[in-house]
Amino acid sequence: MEFTQEVEMLRKTVASFVKKEIEPIAEQIDRTDEFPQEMWRKLGDLGVLGITIPEEYGGASMGPVEQAVVTEEIAKYSAAIAVSYVAHSNLCAHNLYHNANEQQRQKYITGLCSGELIGALGLTEPGSGSDAVNMKTTARKEGDHYILNGSKTFITNGPIADVLLVYAKTDPQKGAHGISAFIVEKDSPGFSVSKKLEKMGNRGSSTGELIFDECKVPKENLLGNENAGVKIMMSGLDIERVMVSALSLGIGEGSFREALKYSQERKQFGKEIANFQLIQAKLADMYTLLEASRLMTYDAAIEAATNKRITKKAAAAILFTAETATKVALEAVQIHGGYGYMLDYPVNRYLRDAKLYEIGAGTSEVRRLIIARELLNVKTF
Repeated sequence: MEFTQEVEMLRKTVASFVKKEIEPIAEQIDRTDEFPQEMWRKLGDLGVLGITIPEEYGGASMGPVEQAVVTEEIAKYSAAIAVSYVAHSNLCAHNLYHNANEQQRQKYITGLCSGELIGALGLTEPGSGSDAVNMKTTARKEGDHYILNGSKTFITNGPIADVLLVYAKTDPQKGAHGISAFIVEKDSPGFSVSKKLEKMGNRGSSTGELIFDECKVPKENLLGNENAGVKIMMSGLDIERVMVSALSLGIGEGSFREALKYSQERKQFGKEIANFQLIQAKLADMYTLLEASRLMTYDAAIEAATNKRITKKAAAAILFTAETATKVALEAVQIHGGYGYMLDYPVNRYLRDAKLYEIGAGTSEVRRLIIARELLNVKTF
């Protein structure tokens, strides 16, 4: 698989930025669990926050392949920054642009591209994670506003977001076909963040629980048509899985980098442990799994760029790559031995970070169901 000269140039530019701006603070971000808000402006100046958005709105007019490249490169050193980046640039900005009217684009997209605004997606609820369409959050129309009631949880960027794409039931009797999407600003009356959630990994990426208590949202902030939100949701989930696959790939590559380096430095029985065949076998397996993950990830990204339906391929890519990231991170810790269990070495952070991606954006179990339903042509809704 060969990338264009432009894509390779983008990769080098982002890799250089990550080495300079993110690698030196990656451990600190994990230890303090604090989101470096100044990073958003820097990513905006780099031109990647609105990478899939046309230049006239402040974006870079690129596509999902380039967005996957940026995500992968960031995740090689900080999954926390990478997941916040995906939540902002893909789940919020990308979805908003592609489903917004011109008035909405003019109001929000430029600020999301520059980093002036931070974006988030509000979908998961305390009682509906994998079963997202059975959300309990409701929205009723009253005059010039919609009134939202309910809660969302595990929301990446939730505590710090200025703009959120939120799903709610406008006609609960219609089930999945009674869902609508809304643009909610952080200062909306009745909106609050009940708490910031503490996680075992991806620390530094703010995750929170959101409360909508008679939350007033102007009717012009309805995204698309009323009761047509499930289409926006499902198309967004496919491309999200491609980006999370790229994120998992980056975590796996970071783990492999650290394991390879350590194996060539650590001496036991008078020689570097890289000389031992059992270590060599681990390294070979890790490399092979990552190469397969790379091909699956970018194959899905390339097809997404052609607007093909990628539900099955995206689910397969994230299923394989997320499980690979955990396997590779586990082996990296094993290669480090006792030191891998110490917080002084980044491999334990990669392991803690990797596990999330077998859960978020649809669990591994749900991904297998999606693939099977696609193979068997079973209609979900």
